[in-house]
Amino acid sequence: MTDTRRRVKVYTLNEDRQWDDRGTGHVSSGYVERLKGMSLLVRAESDGSLLLESKINPNTAYQKQQDTLIVWSEAENYDLALSFQEKAGCDEIWEKICQVQGKDPSVDITQDLVDESEEERFDDMSSPGLELPSCELSRLEEIAELVASSLPSPLRREKLALALENEGYIKKLLELFHVCEDLENIEGLHHLYEIIKGIFLLNRTALFEVMFSEECIMDVIGCLEYDPALSQPRKHREFLTKTAKFKEVIPISDPELKQKIHQTYRVQYIQDMVLPTPSVFEENMLSTLHSFIFFNKVEIVGMLQEDEKFLTDLFAQLTDEATDEEKRQELGMDDTQVRSAATDIFSYLVEYNPSMVREFVMQEAQQNDDVSKKLTEQKITNKDILLINLIIEHMICDTDPELGGAVQLMGLLRTLVDPENMLATANKTEKTEFLGFFYKHCMHVLTAPLLANTTEDKPSKDDFQTAQLLALVLELLTFCVEHHTYHIKNYIINKDILRRVLVLMASKHAFLALCALRFKRKIIGLKDEFYNRYIMKSFLFEPVVKAFLNNGSRYNLMNSAIIEMFEFIRVEDIKSLTAHVIENYWKALEDVDYVQTFKGLKLRFEQQRERQDNPKLDSMRSILRNHRYRRDARTLEDEEEMWFNTDEDDMEDGEAVVSPSDKTKNDDDIMDPISKFMERKKLKESEEKEVLLKTNLSGRQSPSFKLSLSSGTKTNLTSQPPATNLPGSPGSPGSPGSPGSPGSVPKNTSQTAAITTKGGLVGLVDYPDDDEDDDEDEDKEDTLPLSKKAKFES
Repeated sequence: MTDTRRRVKVYTLNEDRQWDDRGTGHVSSGYVERLKGMSLLVRAESDGSLLLESKINPNTAYQKQQDTLIVWSEAENYDLALSFQEKAGCDEIWEKICQVQGKDPSVDITQDLVDESEEERFDDMSSPGLELPSCELSRLEEIAELVASSLPSPLRREKLALALENEGYIKKLLELFHVCEDLENIEGLHHLYEIIKGIFLLNRTALFEVMFSEECIMDVIGCLEYDPALSQPRKHREFLTKTAKFKEVIPISDPELKQKIHQTYRVQYIQDMVLPTPSVFEENMLSTLHSFIFFNKVEIVGMLQEDEKFLTDLFAQLTDEATDEEKRQELGMDDTQVRSAATDIFSYLVEYNPSMVREFVMQEAQQNDDVSKKLTEQKITNKDILLINLIIEHMICDTDPELGGAVQLMGLLRTLVDPENMLATANKTEKTEFLGFFYKHCMHVLTAPLLANTTEDKPSKDDFQTAQLLALVLELLTFCVEHHTYHIKNYIINKDILRRVLVLMASKHAFLALCALRFKRKIIGLKDEFYNRYIMKSFLFEPVVKAFLNNGSRYNLMNSAIIEMFEFIRVEDIKSLTAHVIENYWKALEDVDYVQTFKGLKLRFEQQRERQDNPKLDSMRSILRNHRYRRDARTLEDEEEMWFNTDEDDMEDGEAVVSPSDKTKNDDDIMDPISKFMERKKLKESEEKEVLLKTNLSGRQSPSFKLSLSSGTKTNLTSQPPATNLPGSPGSPGSPGSPGSPGSVPKNTSQTAAITTKGGLVGLVDYPDDDEDDDEDEDKEDTLPLSKKAKFES
């Protein structure tokens, strides 16, 4: 049989000055090598894990309270408590603590709680104790001043508390209270209010046990009715004796338990209603009062658990079908309280061990499947609901206008489907198993309200609460798109979920429309061609474009979010979606000129079409790539800068120049600097000052040569007199993009380009679409149509 003497609960005091239960176990004491001293050890009764390992410090103040509690502080803001099931166990551990500290086990506290200055301590050392004035009506003012003056000093508070305990002073004060009330001595009653309030702030368990005893507690409450700040006294005693009624739903036979319940209720009332709202300083001085109430409640629950007759009667009436609804609510809790408590319990389980919850629901599903097969054979329907589906249904059916419970449950579902906290072993993968279960058994329940509300072109129900619920559902679906792979993809495509979601773009609630848009944006952000083909096949940009046009010229979040989505498509060069948008929605978007997003998409589209219409350029690019070599980037930049800085006057006669006939349409257009150089195809070993690039492309398509000059930069090139029909000039038969034979060159024509700079020889001929990297760079430039690109001519 387990030794119950050493059975304890471990508690820690949190920031809100409330005690948190850290677990139940068995306490022992022994020498711990790592801590170099005798220590208290608590091991959990469930799995034997270590709940507490605390060295018994010789200078730590340990307090023994209510015969079954030991409380102490291990750091400035870290308080601990052991609550023993039996008094004998508490006494044994208390003796161990006192033995280490060299104290008499009969004391309730092992150290003096003092932290005042050395000077104050030295001043008070000469007086071994505090002498209280005689308890008389004429000296109540003096007593009140003594109590008030003692509160700032920890040492004086300790001496005052000891004097009050040893002389039975509190009961004498309460006798004076009756005298003052009989004489209607208001001044004396005001002094007693200040005295009793000060005694509360002494934060002493021994004093509380006297004040909260059956014979004293009502008189203490009476003293606190006469607040000097109030014109009339409060009537707390009248409320507690006449208005508040103790109702026993099930009779309690134990008188000690009944008395403990009365005491706890009254002390709780004092804390909540009688005592004035404490200041920050006073709040810290009332920590023992909070502890007194908390451990009283723990003791009440323990006594109820030990009362077998009480629990038997309770559950017998709860399970009896003859018990009416009113009686049933008195025995337990109403539906709202039950739901709230169940949610809290489920929340603790999910936060503590989500894998355990996932394992349970999958086992539950397997058992239900086995039962369903048997019932199907018997032509009986299985009406059992899986736990996780029950959670989803409670979320969907939340009656709270603010959906507080639904938000909490959605967070728990998100934790359960989060792959980041799923385990993977050699034999099985929790992610694969659980997500397979979830999408098979639960996803249809989650999306049911979405599908039911989007059967038409606009939401069938568009009230605020429905919109909030659908926003929560979309939030979880968006999370699934981001963190799940083929499961959510198959579900969205097979169930046409995105089309139904985009119906919500027509909602009158902007937050819901934005949730729908965010869902689509998350899908596009994956750049998955399966999703893209689904979007194009179902024309799922139409609701977005409609919402954009209906938004008009309003500069709001909807406007920005839609533009950002199209800008993402342009920047990431998602070719399939770019072509789909321009081919189907360009007429609706071409007038949008306050951003360049849609014109940029059109340019992308035209570049794609141009490459498709001129496939020979790709083959020419691959041929020329084999004859190129790279030069150091810094050398290129230096030579480029030198070339642009060369004045026309410095050019020598006879040097080839670039014809400036091709210019941008206006001076405000920004043209990029030269980005690439065509390396010399063949170097002569002689020390010539020119670089000649000769190309004879008989019967082949002539590549177009692009020269991009930044706006405002003076080109140090001069041109030969323009000819009306020179190859490469705009409108000529050999010009790329012109009617007839685009890009062709007469067979007997040989083009030669020679470029000379002042400081050296640099070939400035570049082939467009030279390689895939060049494509990316050119797409990001504001390029001109091929027919407008500058040519090098001989």
